[in-house]
Amino acid sequence: MEILIISGLSGGGKSKAASFLEDMGFYIVDNMPAGMILKFAEFCAAGSGRYSRVALVYDVRTAENFDEFLEVLSTLRQREYNCKLLFLQADVAAIISRYKETRRLHPLQEKSGSLEEAARREIELMTPVRAQADVVIDSTHYSTARLRGELLRLFGRQGGAGEMMVSLVSFGFKHGLPLEADLVFDVRFMPNPFYIDDLREKTGLDREVRDYVFSFRETELFLGKLRELLALILPLYREEGKTVLVAAIGCTGGRHRSVAVTHALAGYIGSLGYQVTENHRDMTRS
Repeated sequence: MEILIISGLSGGGKSKAASFLEDMGFYIVDNMPAGMILKFAEFCAAGSGRYSRVALVYDVRTAENFDEFLEVLSTLRQREYNCKLLFLQADVAAIISRYKETRRLHPLQEKSGSLEEAARREIELMTPVRAQADVVIDSTHYSTARLRGELLRLFGRQGGAGEMMVSLVSFGFKHGLPLEADLVFDVRFMPNPFYIDDLREKTGLDREVRDYVFSFRETELFLGKLRELLALILPLYREEGKTVLVAAIGCTGGRHRSVAVTHALAGYIGSLGYQVTENHRDMTRS
């Protein structure tokens, strides 16, 4: 069982990190007292695998002091758990800026008097926890996408590319663009099987239509260039933290050319190691 404890400074990015880790398959528990962590770990370990990846958020809101937490952390590491401590931090100026944007009070602000003093006090209090961290991320200059990408790199399942889902959609321009598309490719320049009597009622999933579409040199040239483009940009999207990329391929009606190209691309993208789905939105429409 994998246990990841998320700790760090208020305003350091713990909430965003927890949200991204949940997308990656972790079961998230926020604000758990140290005294409950061991019992919760035992409960998860005794389960049927549903809680095989758990992330617990632990911070200054929970603790009177951190001695109990550090003892629990030591115990978890001695047992047969894959236990790591992730510590997120940012500089005082960044923390102040983030709290001003949210208009929330820092957990220590009422006792400290000012936001700056609260941030500095928390840095001091959290020093023993930071010293035990397996991973420290300073999010001062991180965008949301960069933080997500770093977490994917550090805690994504083995296999890398599979952490991003690529959703391929074929469509007909006469029925409108797919609103969710990140990328749109137009294949209306290809010869149209609609004008071949024997192919009109078939679809791009039928062998006869695919053979016709790919019998033309321009189709093969286009697909080759498109494969090169995707091989270049898919890793870049993943590094930016993209979890789902939607690519739409359109022809006039969405029945023949776009379907054939989408189906061919799905096989290629799958061979690169990405999770891929294909959806032929307009294939059965007239």
